[in-house]
Amino acid sequence: MLSKIAVLQKIMNSGLVAVVRAESAEQAKKITDACIKGGVGAIEITFTVPGAAEVIKELATTYGLDEIIIGAGTVLDPETARTAILAGAQYVVSPSVNFDTVKLCNRYQVPVMPGAATIKEIVEAMEAGADIIKVFPGESLGPAFVKAVKGPLPQAPLMPTGGVALGNVGDWIKAGCVAVGAGGNLTGGAKKGDYESITTVARQFIQEICDARGLK
Repeated sequence: MLSKIAVLQKIMNSGLVAVVRAESAEQAKKITDACIKGGVGAIEITFTVPGAAEVIKELATTYGLDEIIIGAGTVLDPETARTAILAGAQYVVSPSVNFDTVKLCNRYQVPVMPGAATIKEIVEAMEAGADIIKVFPGESLGPAFVKAVKGPLPQAPLMPTGGVALGNVGDWIKAGCVAVGAGGNLTGGAKKGDYESITTVARQFIQEICDARGLK
């Protein structure tokens, strides 16, 4: 198991988390393979996926931590967070701030990323001990929201999910986000069995992130 700092560093270095709502462990593995080839730092298996804990367990035993970080998403409560961690999740993401979930993750030193949509929720998440705050829903809030938040809260580590696409990922990074979470706009090819497109799009996402960061 990687340390909390190492997990967060890998996610931030890549700047891209693939949010996966796969229909099976097999599909999740194919998506993961494609994402690794594209340079994605982390995969988030949402608990809306049937048998999500089993999918996480299978991925965690299949891939080395040097290849990709496996995390759990749509975690609404501490019970689900503990299930995910026992299955091998290296980080936990939630659509909202649940203090008991944050507390549990901190107890086991597993990075936790609760969702927030207001300044109040962002401050509460930081006070509770969140490692990264998920700006959600991203499509409703937009990069301008992040830029506005960064005025009074320059210390807030923000990562949007929802509506992140190739056309705006650079804007999110330039607004001050430490990383982005991309779902259908990255992994959509899986529905047609086109996994090569996921690798291609992942590389394009990574390039946009590097360009926005001023890196080659």
